[in-house]
Amino acid sequence: MQRIVIVGAGVAGLMTGLFLRNHGAEVAILDRGPPGREASWAGGGILSPLYPWRYPEAVTRLATLSQREYPLFCGRLREETGIDPQWVQSGLLMLDGDREAALAWQDREMNPVFALGPVAIHECEPGLGAGFEGGLWMPAVAQVRNPRLMKALLAALERRGVTVRGGCEVVGIEERAGRVSGVRLATGGRVDADAVVITAGAWSGRLLEPLMPAVDVRPVRGQMILFRAEPGVLQRIVLYQDHYVIPRRDGRVLCGSTVEEAGFEKATTGEARALLHEAATGLVPRLADYPVEAHWAGLRPGTPAGIPYLGEHPALEGLYLNCGHFRNGVVLGLASARLVADRILGLPTEIPLAPYGVDAPR
Repeated sequence: MQRIVIVGAGVAGLMTGLFLRNHGAEVAILDRGPPGREASWAGGGILSPLYPWRYPEAVTRLATLSQREYPLFCGRLREETGIDPQWVQSGLLMLDGDREAALAWQDREMNPVFALGPVAIHECEPGLGAGFEGGLWMPAVAQVRNPRLMKALLAALERRGVTVRGGCEVVGIEERAGRVSGVRLATGGRVDADAVVITAGAWSGRLLEPLMPAVDVRPVRGQMILFRAEPGVLQRIVLYQDHYVIPRRDGRVLCGSTVEEAGFEKATTGEARALLHEAATGLVPRLADYPVEAHWAGLRPGTPAGIPYLGEHPALEGLYLNCGHFRNGVVLGLASARLVADRILGLPTEIPLAPYGVDAPR
C-alpha cells in the first residue's frame, strides 16, 4: 500500500486525498493551519471562471471536466455525510464583457451564452439596479457553498480513516537517492512517505523554492463581504467590472472580490469593505437595507495565466503538484484532484497533463 502525504488541506488536497483513499492508498493530509480554512473557504464557490473566454484552453478543459462531475459528486457527499454542499444552478449574468468573444467561445465550447438587452437582463434578475444596458447570460453556471463543501470533504475523509492534521507546518521535502522520502516539519520532526503531493495553495511556491525548474506561485489577497439578506433579494450570480454578487440558498449574499498584491498579509481593510459595499449595492440596490454580517480575506495562489501546476515535478521522483489555481480553485479543483490522483496511481488520465507541467508555457 502506497503511503502518500498531501501538504495542504484545501479543496485540492482534500479531494486528492479522497480519490487516492478510494483506491486503497494510505493517506495523511497536513496543513499549517486549520484544515479547509484558507482560500478554498474564503472564495465564492462559483463553478465557472469569470469571463471564461478570457482564459487559455488549459483552464477551460479543467473547468469543463469539473462542471460535468460536480452535481453527482456533491450529491454523493450529501448522502454519505449528511452535509449538503448546496450545489445550485444559479446561472451567471455578466453585465459587461466582449460579446463577440463570448459568442465565439460558446460556439467552440458548446456552452450556452446568450446576449440580453436592457429589458431581458431585468427579467433574468429582477433585483438588478437601473442603468445597465445589457449583458451576457450563462444559464448553466452553478455554485457551491464552499465552507460546506470543505466540511463535507473532511467528514468523508474521516469516515475513511484518513488523518487530516491541522497546525502541522511542512517546511521541507525529504529525499533519498533522487526520490522523495517524506516531509520535514516545523517542529523538527518528519513524516515518511512514498509520494508527496503539494496542494499548499499560496504557500506552494515558497515550499518548492529549493527545486528547479521553479514553480511560479505567489499569494494574491482577495477580500469579500457577506450581507445578511433574505431569500428573493437576489436570484442569479451577477458580475460587473470584476465584482460579483452571489445568492446563497438561505438568502445571504456574498460580494467579492478584490485582487491585491499584498504578499502574505491577510488582514482586511476598510477601503476594500467600502469598495465592495458600493459595488454590491450598485448592482442590487436592496442590499443597502441589509447589514454586512462578515468581512474576510483570503490568499489565492496566483500563477501566470491562471494555469495550475499538475503532475509530477521533474526534479524529484515521487513529488507531485496540484497547486496554483489562482481564482478558480473550487471550479478547477475536482478535475485537478482526479487527474493528479490518477497519475499517482498509474491510471490513464482523461486529458493530458503536459499543459500543466512545470516546464509548460504560461
